[in-house]
Amino acid sequence: MTASLLLLLLLSAGQPGSQGATGCWTACQRHVQDPALRARVCRTCLTSGRAEGWLLELTGSPEPAAQAALRSALGDPNWRVRWGAVRARAKLQGVLDRRMLADWVSDIPARDEVVACVTAARAAAAAGASTASFLKDAGGRGPAAAARIWEKRDAVRRVLEMEVYAEDAALRGEALLHLATFLGRTPARVVLEAMAQRPEFADAAPASALLWVADKQNTSVGRLLLLEARQSSDQPLINRLFAVYSQELEALQKGLSTPDVASRRASVQSLRLYGPLARRELERALGDEDSGIRQIAARAFAQAEGLSLTEAAGQWLRRADAEPATRRAWWEVAAADKKCDAFLLELARDTRLSPVTRGEAVAKLSECEKLARRHFDEVSTFLTDAQPQVRAGAVRALAQPRSALGDGAVAAALEDAAPEVVVAALFVVGQHRQKERAEDVVALLDAASPEVRQAAIEALERLGRAQDVKPLARVLSEDRVAAVRVAAAHALGVLGGPFAASALSQAVSKDSDSHVQHVARRGLVRLGFNPP
Repeated sequence: MTASLLLLLLLSAGQPGSQGATGCWTACQRHVQDPALRARVCRTCLTSGRAEGWLLELTGSPEPAAQAALRSALGDPNWRVRWGAVRARAKLQGVLDRRMLADWVSDIPARDEVVACVTAARAAAAAGASTASFLKDAGGRGPAAAARIWEKRDAVRRVLEMEVYAEDAALRGEALLHLATFLGRTPARVVLEAMAQRPEFADAAPASALLWVADKQNTSVGRLLLLEARQSSDQPLINRLFAVYSQELEALQKGLSTPDVASRRASVQSLRLYGPLARRELERALGDEDSGIRQIAARAFAQAEGLSLTEAAGQWLRRADAEPATRRAWWEVAAADKKCDAFLLELARDTRLSPVTRGEAVAKLSECEKLARRHFDEVSTFLTDAQPQVRAGAVRALAQPRSALGDGAVAAALEDAAPEVVVAALFVVGQHRQKERAEDVVALLDAASPEVRQAAIEALERLGRAQDVKPLARVLSEDRVAAVRVAAAHALGVLGGPFAASALSQAVSKDSDSHVQHVARRGLVRLGFNPP
């Protein structure tokens, strides 16, 4: 690779907005006039990657050309280059950066003071401070410099507002954040005030700037605007912003339908920045088949409300109208939290919640990263709860990991009067392949509850015993509930054998339910037969 090609590649990697290697090289070439000094100094842009990186190289050179370059850089269009020149001069004179800044602001002629004041305002804002605070430690001239900057605040505001509306999108967000910090106002308020003086067709620029700030502050534009909308005169301006964001949301909606998981994730990541404005889209993402996408959507909801993930999960799980897919996502969030045991126990104990929610909370305790022994003992207290859903949740929770306590809970649950509890026990038997309980499971094929009969079939399928084929074939031919016969047909297709094939063939030709016929036919194919 030639030196010129390497230079081209490095410069092309620079960041937009006159930053990075490209901005550094351009600024150095603009201000360093001496060819020999330029060749020596500008090459630092290839390693520093900062628009002002070359300036510090000038501090080691006593040449008049170096001093001329520093003076020239004080008038650069890029505020970072100007601030870099101030810092370089401070290094030369052995004083603090802020003191040199205060001296520059204080001594600059009136015709050039706006450039110096904007530089000071942005340097202070980049440090997260007002100019008064930033220059407080700048020596005796600091207060006077801060006062001069504040006197020029309208001019500073106009300059920064122009950057908020700049064609270069990379400049807008930072300019908005700096302006808001300088004025001591929220970014949303600054945007609304700027929009009030400009036509509607230019709204895309401040809208993108506010989106950048939301990302920087780990929040959303929806939340920023909702917190700021206090005056009736704000509503028309907010509606103008909503119109811009609505168009962007329409484009992102398409990304939620793509079969590519990476594309869907990218779309949800972008939706996160819209917060409450993207509520419908985020609810849809909560039901996505990919757990990573569900997690991103949950974080976006929490961020939109200004809540922690656990706080948001608590709010959603306490809602009776939450969709099942939405609840699944929030249960995942709850179980993944480091303090999930305490959170889930709190939900389980809350008798104001529905028995279903309490039971789910108990069951999810088994998914906590580490279920402390004292909490493990506490879960066993739910085995005697008045609500069967809660007892069922306790059986599932105590099964992971398998223990004597869990096995005892399963044995008792198999004799419980509530179908929900028996179903939970059958699930555990199948999950752990507890063949020693197989006969108890076979007996439950005649249970009054179809849910119990179906759960018993599914457990026998997992146990995988050949002797269970005959009782399953009986269920397939005699049970009155189609869903139970479907489960039996599926289990027979898994267990196999001549008797299973005969029972499935009978179901294909004689069962009155088309779904049963379909599953039976599929089972025969799996066993190597070619049913009609």
